[in-house]
Amino acid sequence: MKMIQKLFALVLFSFATLAWSEVAVIVHPSNGDTPDAKEIERIFLGKSKSFPGGGQALPINQAEGSDIRNAFDSGLLGRSASQMKAYWSKLVFTGKGTPPQEVAGDADVKAVVSSNPSTIGYIDASAVDDSVKVVHKF
Repeated sequence: MKMIQKLFALVLFSFATLAWSEVAVIVHPSNGDTPDAKEIERIFLGKSKSFPGGGQALPINQAEGSDIRNAFDSGLLGRSASQMKAYWSKLVFTGKGTPPQEVAGDADVKAVVSSNPSTIGYIDASAVDDSVKVVHKF
């Protein structure tokens, strides 16, 4: 029975990862920076407040519990949703940090990022258009 449960969980995980194709980390088209994965991680964990070139970096998260947010958290940050929640709870409680602004979905992330050169967010790569610039994909 346990083998069937494990197999079922694996199949569900496989379908969940197919729900999004590829994650694109995006910035405003005028942003001249191209942060690498480590720099993006530092920005989204509140460890850095600027892009490599020195400009202010304001991270934008997708809605908690969304497939794309879970993919970003695990794929780039290397943490589960519950680990991220605990991480930010500790920083907020101790006054050492504020989590990124959260918006509802790809369209909202694109709207915020395309209107502010200081922002950085992530969307499904299939939603990328000329209003934003891709700096990293995974």
